Amino acid sequence: MKYRLKYLLLLLCMGCALTACDSFLDRQEDENMTFEKIWQQVSTTRQYFFQVMGYLPDDSDVSSGNNNHLQLGASDEASMTWNWTQRYINFGSWNASTMPHNNFNRYYEAIRDCNIFLQNVLTCSDPQALQSDLNLWYNCARWARAYYYFLLMRDFGPVFLVGDELMDFSASTSSLARPRDTWEECVAYVVAEMEECARRLPDAHTSAYMGCPTKGAALAVISRLRLYAARDLFNGNSLYRRVVNPDGEQLFPEAYDAQKWVAAAQAAKAVIDTRQYALYRDMDVDNGTNPYANYLGITMKTWNKELIYVGGGFRSRYMAGVHTSPNFGKGGTNYGGWGPTQQQVDAYAMSNGRYPITGYESDGTPVIDETSGYSSAEFAKTTFSNPFVAYLDLGVSSQREWPQMYKDREPRFYVSVFWADSPWIAGEGNYGIVSFCQGANGHQSHDYPKPGYMVNRYYDHTLNSTAGQWGNITFPTFRLGEIYLNYIEAVLECERNGVTGEGVDRAEAMALWDELRDRSGMDPIEEVYPGASVDQLVELVRKERRVEPAFEGHRYFDTRTWKIATTTDGGPMYGMDTAVPASGTTTADAFWRRTVFETRVFRSNHYLYPFPQRELDRNKLLTQNYGW
Repeated sequence: MKYRLKYLLLLLCMGCALTACDSFLDRQEDENMTFEKIWQQVSTTRQYFFQVMGYLPDDSDVSSGNNNHLQLGASDEASMTWNWTQRYINFGSWNASTMPHNNFNRYYEAIRDCNIFLQNVLTCSDPQALQSDLNLWYNCARWARAYYYFLLMRDFGPVFLVGDELMDFSASTSSLARPRDTWEECVAYVVAEMEECARRLPDAHTSAYMGCPTKGAALAVISRLRLYAARDLFNGNSLYRRVVNPDGEQLFPEAYDAQKWVAAAQAAKAVIDTRQYALYRDMDVDNGTNPYANYLGITMKTWNKELIYVGGGFRSRYMAGVHTSPNFGKGGTNYGGWGPTQQQVDAYAMSNGRYPITGYESDGTPVIDETSGYSSAEFAKTTFSNPFVAYLDLGVSSQREWPQMYKDREPRFYVSVFWADSPWIAGEGNYGIVSFCQGANGHQSHDYPKPGYMVNRYYDHTLNSTAGQWGNITFPTFRLGEIYLNYIEAVLECERNGVTGEGVDRAEAMALWDELRDRSGMDPIEEVYPGASVDQLVELVRKERRVEPAFEGHRYFDTRTWKIATTTDGGPMYGMDTAVPASGTTTADAFWRRTVFETRVFRSNHYLYPFPQRELDRNKLLTQNYGW
């Protein structure tokens, strides 16, 4: 009997994996016979809990091999050489039948498994089962169910809500068809579920349940969802006025509602007011005043106090590290395909806190804020020290001759961006100078960053990856720095739109902004930009949001929900000229120029994913998104 149960559970888990590409409307046979046995033992109940939570994306897996992080290379933030799924989006070569990053079926399957679990977990009859564990599993699964809806909504907009229903898979496909719920209904459902989870989940977990959602994780989801709902994509977007259900019901809000900014501000403040989290500062380095240690520690110091929820939990840093380290002949496994665009490089402020690039001419020439200190002779070489290399203090000289473009930038730039002709350090004294010219040591086959830059944030330079040392990571899916930015943006938008409400406090918002910038070694924004109007401050917080959580998966959804992606994510993407030939560690002078490495396509229908054609064929009440 014991072996038969194990076999059934194995089949159950395998079935989940094997049917991930199938519709949640697909029939599954003989489930009741299996389920009756599951709830009789705490071990098998726990196994089903793991299955329910196993659909959650591992956000530390930047390779996107499981379609979790496609967005990391599909905006103007970065490029990924080695993952072809982004290319469908970047070049517009996709439709409802050829969709990259299609998690529609996966998340509805997850929702169905959640419903099964939620209706059975508290009936576990094993006397060894602790009621406290069963209650926690229930609440975590309820959080996961609402989160799966959130993940669907950010891709597809309004979807259809199943609620607690267990679908009758013996019924005909036509009887299972259903229309989409409205955007407002979807938001209300997820918010209500997360509010209930916030009441039920603990502030923090014991070591046995580290990585499981908490009260703060529930409130953080509400904060991000409220923010998205207030932005232009989901707040009176005329593009979607004709997207209606078969009965004529409008699926998207037709009129702009400024009060949604009040709700967004209040949702962010609810997270802040838990007082469970704090901006990370490395108190072991200069008593928390070193901006390089502070910013680096967000992704290097596991389980630090800034983290609200870590997608994937405690993981090996291998997947994040292997794709953010160059293949430069030092041995080990390095793919080096994740690289910031020139637009992202330009986005970082100077050391005085001012943003140097205010726009671009039609040929890509940057428009420079002369008061920032950025040199118009941006490619003229000069000798200076890379302060991040100096901070690491791993026996490698920080001083070298580089273009002036990289001189006197803010600390987050040096922590995040690796440029050519720089030392890649893999442990004490173990380094190599890297060139991204074609044929040079950092440009091997397709394993090189197309823009000529590499993301630097997720590699642990203190470890020797060539010897298989990668370390571990707790990826910041939700962290306090994001919540600060959510609150600041919402408060400023309230001011701009002439609305207010309880908890909408401009002075508090600006104080939080000052704290965020101080952590990264910069002066308060209103000191750097004295007399800035509210419109200017909104644009400045958008710039701050581009930099502070860079490469954490935000930019893709920010450009879309701000409804600016037709400008930012379509057209030429710039970098250095990686087509210039060289060999060894040599970087030819011709490499240093703004070059179009890719011209991307972004059409107005690309703001939201299309519903898969297979689902449209099965569910005749399902309305397709605009333009597909």
